[in-house]
Amino acid sequence: MTIIGAVLEESGRERPYAASRPLSISEIEVSAPGPDEVLVRIEAAGVCHSDLSVVNGSRIRPLPMLLGHEAAGRVVDRGSNVNSVDVGDRVVLVFLPRCGECRGCLTNGKQPCIPGTSANTGGTLFSGEVRLSREGDEVKHHLGVSAFATHAVVDRRSVVRVGDDVPADVAAVLGCAVLTGGGAVLNTAKPGPEDSVAVVGLGGVGMAALITARSLGVKELIAIDNLKDKLDQATSLGADSIYTPEEALELGVKAEVVIEAAGHPRAFEAAMDITRAGGTTVTVGLPAPDATATISPLAITAEARTIVGSYSGSAVPVRDIPLFADLWRQGKLPVADLISSHIRLDQINEAMDSLASGQSVRQVIVFDSGAE
Repeated sequence: MTIIGAVLEESGRERPYAASRPLSISEIEVSAPGPDEVLVRIEAAGVCHSDLSVVNGSRIRPLPMLLGHEAAGRVVDRGSNVNSVDVGDRVVLVFLPRCGECRGCLTNGKQPCIPGTSANTGGTLFSGEVRLSREGDEVKHHLGVSAFATHAVVDRRSVVRVGDDVPADVAAVLGCAVLTGGGAVLNTAKPGPEDSVAVVGLGGVGMAALITARSLGVKELIAIDNLKDKLDQATSLGADSIYTPEEALELGVKAEVVIEAAGHPRAFEAAMDITRAGGTTVTVGLPAPDATATISPLAITAEARTIVGSYSGSAVPVRDIPLFADLWRQGKLPVADLISSHIRLDQINEAMDSLASGQSVRQVIVFDSGAE
């Protein structure tokens, strides 16, 4: 079938992307799903830094590539081996499929799936196949999803069913921002009720970490970012105190648990400085591969510090997405408040500019819900 999607033609073009147009809106042919695959009509797709990192060249991926990895939609068709979802189900798309058997999967979410990671790096589905083409040439898959399109063929391991009561835009954000930021809190940091929690970097992932920590009723919740609008939003979402990084360091702000969600080495250094002796620094941001940070080994030893990475929130999606959906149902996780704006697919280059400027928490592309 023919679909419409946003294809990255070239990485590293100059900003503004509204002028250089690295993403083109194209007609793309998508093959029927294989035995272990699902065809999904996309209803909503979030614009994330993991997309921007491919656009700006921080993450090198094979091109051309149909971007987008945070999304929700309806199952239109399924392969003969698929019994986990039915046609008509609303599903959250998952950007790191898990085989459930490899060494990574046996860590209960701590490490990513090895074959899933290999497929993502190569721009294929879990099977190693590519289901997208344009004028006879392959178009690569982004993180096994490629959700900046009207439809997507994905592996059965890349979808998790949610109830119809979860709106499509909320369901989309559950699949990356909440899974990553919220997972870093629930699965990795695991703060107690007497702990203070600081979040450094208030993008979609950082804000998701913030609201998840709030849902746990931690003793104190601290928000840190350079942008006043984001700090103000953090206050409305339950932060007890807000600071720029410079203010936090100057005032000697400390917390037992610090979540670094900016993906920048200076943010990581600030997070280390803010972590109290005996505390835990969780880094969930994804900096450029060649980025480096300077920290004190003596402080780690003398102050009994813990530093831990949390990729994809150390999450097991089939376990954690329903959990986050239940927190949303209970009114404890105001996911909709993370959505800065709803946009059209043809505004994707402008959306990348907004994301790169740091102005947006989560922009969500909304698709026409009428056509199958």
